[in-house]
Amino acid sequence: MWHFKNFTQKHSNGEEGYTLLELLVVLVILTLLVGLAGPALINQFGKAKSDTAKVEVNRLVTDLEFFRVDVGRFPSTEEGLTALLQAPDGLEGWAGPYLTKESQIVDPWGNPYIYINNGNDQIEVRTLGGDNAEDGTGENQDVSSLE
Repeated sequence: MWHFKNFTQKHSNGEEGYTLLELLVVLVILTLLVGLAGPALINQFGKAKSDTAKVEVNRLVTDLEFFRVDVGRFPSTEEGLTALLQAPDGLEGWAGPYLTKESQIVDPWGNPYIYINNGNDQIEVRTLGGDNAEDGTGENQDVSSLE
């Protein structure tokens, strides 16, 4: 027991732990890292939603093509994308549902996708992005099947 006491006294010379200055330096470094990396991460989240919207728009166009093969035409603008979930009244040949959930016609920002049928076998599925307004960049970028 006496040897253990001497050992701890010899090796315990007051240099245990960290000084306040060392802790402050570490906090400054961490703050700088978060300050630099934070905006980059936020931009990636916005880009991920835009990328998801592009994939979903293309998937909806494919589902509309299946509808067209079965029915002989695209849904009208008035019938909209809900025609992929339930058959419009009096429609022959409908073999859906072409989508499994109603949430599949909602964009990553919670807004319904916009569907336009110009009548000349030209359709458009689009979203207005995070701001739900025309144009925009980043997370607010519009995504269209015509692009």
